[in-house]
Amino acid sequence: MKLKNRLLIAFFVIIIAPIGLTTIALMAVTQYQLQAIERSYNVPNVTYENLSNSLQMISKATLEDYEEIQKEGKENPDQFLDEEVLNKWNQKLQEKHSYLIVRKENEMVYPKKDQNCKRIFENLPDYGEYVGESDTGVYIGNEVNAFVKQVDVTFSDKTHGSIFIMTSGTEMIPQVKRLIIELIVAIVIILVCTAAALTVWIYRGIHKPLERLRTATQNIKEGNLDFTLEVEGEDEISELCRDFEDMRKRLKESAEENIIYDKESKELISNISHDLKTPITAVKGYVEGIMDGVANTPEKMERYIKTIYNKANEMDRLINELTFYSKIDTDRIPYTFSKINVASYFNDCKEEVALDLADKNIDLAYFNYVDEDVMIIADAEQLKRVINNIIGNSIKYMDKEKGYINIRIKDVGDFIQVEIEDNGRGIAVKDLPLIFDRFYRADASRNSALGGSGIGLSIVRKIIEDHGGKIWANSKLGTGTIMFFVLRKYQEVKTDE
Repeated sequence: MKLKNRLLIAFFVIIIAPIGLTTIALMAVTQYQLQAIERSYNVPNVTYENLSNSLQMISKATLEDYEEIQKEGKENPDQFLDEEVLNKWNQKLQEKHSYLIVRKENEMVYPKKDQNCKRIFENLPDYGEYVGESDTGVYIGNEVNAFVKQVDVTFSDKTHGSIFIMTSGTEMIPQVKRLIIELIVAIVIILVCTAAALTVWIYRGIHKPLERLRTATQNIKEGNLDFTLEVEGEDEISELCRDFEDMRKRLKESAEENIIYDKESKELISNISHDLKTPITAVKGYVEGIMDGVANTPEKMERYIKTIYNKANEMDRLINELTFYSKIDTDRIPYTFSKINVASYFNDCKEEVALDLADKNIDLAYFNYVDEDVMIIADAEQLKRVINNIIGNSIKYMDKEKGYINIRIKDVGDFIQVEIEDNGRGIAVKDLPLIFDRFYRADASRNSALGGSGIGLSIVRKIIEDHGGKIWANSKLGTGTIMFFVLRKYQEVKTDE
């Protein structure tokens, strides 16, 4: 679940749940306290309305006592001058936090010695001043803070008196206080429980992915990328974990690429060092021969100088190849595209390589099946590099006493197709898909003696692909190899006048 949705749900739950639970708690606690009041004070049918009206509740608590005193006051008022009778009434009323005060004329006859009652006595209503029904009374505030029910009587000696049922306003109905306290406690518990439940729910929703994310970051910090960050859910943190897993995969791929790159770079340096060492050693040998006077005839001197020149050309080619390789890596190959006539261009290329092949006892055959006016858009210099690299490979791996190389130029619709065939050693089927990869050599143990950086064909593929073409090869071990590449023909777009 989305973290946003969790927070929205939590927001509404933290509002609705406490209200609902508090309502239920209020009903339950109130009902319990109503029953407690009924049991404690023997008050029947106590309602929520009674509970909300404290004076009404106090009035109901002494209702039966008031009616009984009123009845007995009419039948036998003098009994309320008997201290023993009054003590019994007081004991009965004490359970309801109430007590009696009896007045005869203007004198308090009960209780006689209670100083607190004497102070209250001064605030009591006069005879006949307050006459009400059984369920009514009057509240006296100030220092008294009591609910008073008054029963006026006429004693046998024709004197007037009043019997007051005094109910303490502070001590009466402690259940109401307990109700308030219990409700406050219930509300606090409900809020705490609701907040705790929502906190646990939200925490559990984000803890696991955060813990996995923390473990993953620790692994990456320690350089360990060989793990999988498993993610479940569709929330924002799970999406973050998925992004982190994608980042880990890319970091791992980058690290693996760097390892491969470092390995290839070391291999390139090793290959170049090996290939440079051979011509340098030869150059040093021939120069020392000249310096020592070994080349003492014009013929020997010419042969020595020619050999030194050829070896210098080999070193120059290797250095150019290394420079070009660095440009491939940074994607900064300098192209100068122009319109090239296919027939004329490849005929010139054939003339250039023919002399070199003749020196190596390799026959060259050239076949052009393309019309004289066919043009392509290409970089002449880089395209020549492609042809020289392919033919250079054919020469390097030529293992026949009499070799041959065939160059065929064909028209294949929107493309021209160039085929360079030799009768050299050939390439195994398993190696064919890999020969255009950088530093790949089909048989490193056998090829190390022949030299080569191992990047020649990768350069060829890069140049052809940058021209919008494609290159591939067919080969058979012991028979030879055919290299194919295609280039798109140049076609002028005609516009209607």
